[in-house]
Amino acid sequence: MTGLVTVLGSGAMTNTINGILDSDVMLVIGSNTTETHPIIGLRMLEAARKGSKLIVADPRRIKLCDSAEHWMQQRPGTDGALINSICHVILRDGLEDKEYIAERAENFEAFKESIADCTPGWAEKISNVPASVIEEVAHVFAKGERAGIYYTMGITQHTSGTDNVCSLANLAVITGNLGKPGAGLNPLRGQNNVQGASDMGCVPTWFPGYQRCDDEAVQKKFAEIWETPVSKNIGLMATEMPDAITDGRLAGLWIMGENPVLSDPNSTHARKAFEKLECLVVQDIFLTETAEIADVVLPAASFAEKDGTFTNTERKVQRVRRAVPPPGEARDDLSIINMLSKRMLGTNRGGFMGVTDPIYHTVPPFASDVFDEITKCWVAMAGMSYERLEEQALTWPCPEKDHPGTPILHETGFPRGKAWLSAITWSGPQEVPDEEYPLVLTTGRVLYQYHTGTMTRRSEVLEESAPSAYVEMHPADAEALNLTDNETVRASSRRGKIELAVRITDRVDKGLVFIPFHYKEASVNLLTNDALDPHCKIPEAKVCAIRVEKLTSA
Repeated sequence: MTGLVTVLGSGAMTNTINGILDSDVMLVIGSNTTETHPIIGLRMLEAARKGSKLIVADPRRIKLCDSAEHWMQQRPGTDGALINSICHVILRDGLEDKEYIAERAENFEAFKESIADCTPGWAEKISNVPASVIEEVAHVFAKGERAGIYYTMGITQHTSGTDNVCSLANLAVITGNLGKPGAGLNPLRGQNNVQGASDMGCVPTWFPGYQRCDDEAVQKKFAEIWETPVSKNIGLMATEMPDAITDGRLAGLWIMGENPVLSDPNSTHARKAFEKLECLVVQDIFLTETAEIADVVLPAASFAEKDGTFTNTERKVQRVRRAVPPPGEARDDLSIINMLSKRMLGTNRGGFMGVTDPIYHTVPPFASDVFDEITKCWVAMAGMSYERLEEQALTWPCPEKDHPGTPILHETGFPRGKAWLSAITWSGPQEVPDEEYPLVLTTGRVLYQYHTGTMTRRSEVLEESAPSAYVEMHPADAEALNLTDNETVRASSRRGKIELAVRITDRVDKGLVFIPFHYKEASVNLLTNDALDPHCKIPEAKVCAIRVEKLTSA
């Protein structure tokens, strides 16, 4: 994943949300933006009305397609081949930004050689996108003065997810679209503080600020700041934990604000693993499906019941202020962590630890104390403080107290010196259709529900708008199975089966079906594949082989 990290640093947007309005060209790939990021989707639609050329690459016809100049309906799992082919056309026709490449990129010759055979005809056979469309898209994108790339989990949740992102980084670099307004490489984060969690080292590879935990200099730095030895070992990704539990390598798990019993691919395997744990602790605001099988449930506070900061998808750090105290015995996440940490250290056994805030019953150290420590750990936030954030949000990097923040990354260069152009060889999805499972399944979200529905399905208005699961199927596939619209069918894969209504629609191509993943009564992740990307260990949730069957009458 080196090429990606050195270009982006963090997987954050290089540009701003409002900067979308400055773009000449927008490439949206693997993102149903108007439903999964509706505010950003509105910006895209506004930019398109103002004349920005919108290119959409998605296996389904999404709302953005109505405003798109080009819609590439690629087969799921073929994104890398499609992107490499676009890069091939750009180099073949001399449309690359030669000056930018010469000054700010390296490994160009190896990259060029790696896509030499990625012709539009080659990509058409793999992706089903016509070669002529690939040619047109390559020219439109390369000729845009300010071309932005926007993607989400439709790109990343594949066994080739890392390669897909590196391919997009290649496209941004060879067209000179990093470091200027209205352009950039912009992953749209899926939840309100995913960026902040990533920044703070909530992955087993990094300390806060994307500082590798197996780097001796970094270890020494954090050992001095924290006044304790730090581990030199790389830990497990969340997606690796079910197998580690099954193998006896992991005995206890503390899950905060996550519902993997529904959200993990091949969720039957995940549930069986969690049930095998010696100790499962779940910390959440509601009793989720995962909390139902926990040994201990710690009631947490919602966003409106705690202080701190959130960092959004454009790297903007914003103050969160407690509006009301948590209900009942619930506590904010930081207080819960503090309370458990002190008990684990053997202090204050049997009661509350330390002095609490008399108004809100929080436990020190408080969020402001932690933020002060963050600014000492990571130079990109060294110039921030609660005092500054009271006045306005700040976008990292913000290295000094009088620094205004950095809305656009890489304007003058890259942290590693030059951007690395990755030589990527496309590889297809691990599981492809066959006689037994002839259909390709892809999954996603709908506008009115969110993630596993833990919060949104408690809203009567939202639930009335999108109350149940369904499977979208092309009319030809439905006719072959003698299905009628809204009929209940059985969908099954090598991992599980569910029953749900069929929606007959041309939003999907023949051979492809789509199921939203919010609904526990027809949980699509009973079907999805938990095969992992070898680099970042993200699962291949966006493509697997299934069959759909008509239910026989009793």
